[in-house]
Amino acid sequence: MQWAIIGIIIFVVVVFVALTVKIVPQQRVGVVERLGKFHRLLKPGLNVLIPIIDQVRTYHDLRIQQANVPPQTVITKDNVQVQIDTIIFYQVVGPEEATYGISDYVYGVRNISTATMRQIIGKLELDETLSGREKISSDIRLALDEATEKWGVRIERVEVIDIKPPLDIQEAMDKQMKAERSKRAIVLEAEAAKQDMILRAEGDKQSKILKAEGDKEARIRQAEGLRQAQELEALGQAKAIQAVAEAEKSRIGLLSSAGLDEKVLAYQSFDALTEISKGAANKVFLPTSAVETLGTLGAIAEVFKASKESK
Repeated sequence: MQWAIIGIIIFVVVVFVALTVKIVPQQRVGVVERLGKFHRLLKPGLNVLIPIIDQVRTYHDLRIQQANVPPQTVITKDNVQVQIDTIIFYQVVGPEEATYGISDYVYGVRNISTATMRQIIGKLELDETLSGREKISSDIRLALDEATEKWGVRIERVEVIDIKPPLDIQEAMDKQMKAERSKRAIVLEAEAAKQDMILRAEGDKQSKILKAEGDKEARIRQAEGLRQAQELEALGQAKAIQAVAEAEKSRIGLLSSAGLDEKVLAYQSFDALTEISKGAANKVFLPTSAVETLGTLGAIAEVFKASKESK
């Protein structure tokens, strides 16, 4: 009997401690109600409550969480049914609002996401839907932000995972894609051939231009060389004439300094003619100036006389 009483006391103590002491992990928070009314929040760490009077209504995880939205079939503006998978990342920022603002905020987020998605896709055609994932995600997030602000939930990100058009549309899109790729390949080949022809023509043009410029440069240099050679030759001839003139001038100067005037030179010339006249020629023509000179000297008769005697 005594042991039973001790056991009951220990049980009561354990229950009392369990109802009084609450340990909350990091990034979690508890909502405490006192007599059925919100009282306070339990912060991470050790918390003490008044048993029976205080009760923990719920705990919230304050980390960013994700909620998968089941695949939804929606109709585009051009009446094509597509199936869209989305995922939503959210965070509880107001534990009190998340507890009392809505009964299940995850369910509410999914429903609002689905309704918003139908509205957005209904305004877009199929091609816009397939290429507008980023816009669709942004529009859904803005709509969720407006609705969840009162729920103490903040939408961090909305991602459209997949957009699946009907099978026949997919086959048509595959054929269109193959046709587009074939078209681009043909266009690229034609463009490459065009570029090849242009580059070859440019290369041929540049080659001809360079060859013409080379021939022109060669002809210019040849003409320049010929001109310089002619100038040098003329310069050489002028210097030679100048040297001969200088030599003649010097010779005349020397003769003049030696006292050899014109009469003496005429006599010497006549003496040379005398030697010539001793040859086979029987006639000698004398310059008039020489005759006058020798006549004044009275020597010409003696010269001819001596010549006849020698014969």
